[in-house]
Amino acid sequence: MFSITVRDHVMVAHSFSGEVFGPAQRLHGATFVVDARFKRVELDQDNIVVDIGLATQELRAVLADLNYRNLDEVPEFAGINTSTEFLAKHIADRLADRVRAGALGVGAHGLSGIEVSLHESHVAWASYERDL
Repeated sequence: MFSITVRDHVMVAHSFSGEVFGPAQRLHGATFVVDARFKRVELDQDNIVVDIGLATQELRAVLADLNYRNLDEVPEFAGINTSTEFLAKHIADRLADRVRAGALGVGAHGLSGIEVSLHESHVAWASYERDL
């Protein structure tokens, strides 16, 4: 399996419902380092997984919809705990939408999967992996 990974970051505010979250039930900020890994079984006709520049551009575009926002105020997330795991899936699904729409180029249609990891710190992160 071949893969490439691009990295960016996003800054959000949010709060959680539920005792399991302790003090994070209060509104707080989070800065996530975001890795998006694109995978395929065989390289395309140019011997690449996907255009790294386009992958970087599309990750940045997906994150722009979240950056500097209070996620508690985003209608799409109403009543949802926007955990690190949830956000990893949300970002992976938006990237998959962009692959299907052709935003990562024709060669990206041969991708087999995407994995998104959100790093909360240097010692903790969560990931979501999906097929394409």
